[in-house]
Amino acid sequence: MIEGVKVKRLTKHCDDRGFFAEIFRDSEGLLESFAQASVSMSYPGVIKAFHYHDHQDDLWYFPSGNAQVVLHDLREGSATFGTTDVLYMGEENPIVLLIPKGVAHGYRVLGNTPATIVYFTSTEYDPKNPDEKRIPFDDMRISFDWTTKNR
Repeated sequence: MIEGVKVKRLTKHCDDRGFFAEIFRDSEGLLESFAQASVSMSYPGVIKAFHYHDHQDDLWYFPSGNAQVVLHDLREGSATFGTTDVLYMGEENPIVLLIPKGVAHGYRVLGNTPATIVYFTSTEYDPKNPDEKRIPFDDMRISFDWTTKNR
């Protein structure tokens, strides 16, 4: 696993009414600070990749749908510099993922239904000075093959 990345498995408390699950607590120390919560929906097959932040940590959760999440460590001083990790998140694997600053990240929606991502950030988005650096989904530095492998 890339240095600084954390995965928290959610516990669902189910009964005849549905379920309840906590996404995160401040006392868990997943985010250095909490500044903003956002939500986004993407259609099946959509790839949203790659981007990274110089100052912001992200905490991702997919409450509906499923996604293939790809991380790539761009931090030259990191013990895992150049490492790529793949995680599968969503309804079938309810986890929360901490993505540290300097780690490129993106996802592809899997299956035939849209995926919704709820994410929490350690800094607020500033449209006049965005802390968001873009890398094309097919960039050779990461060289990730997004196609599904039939096994």
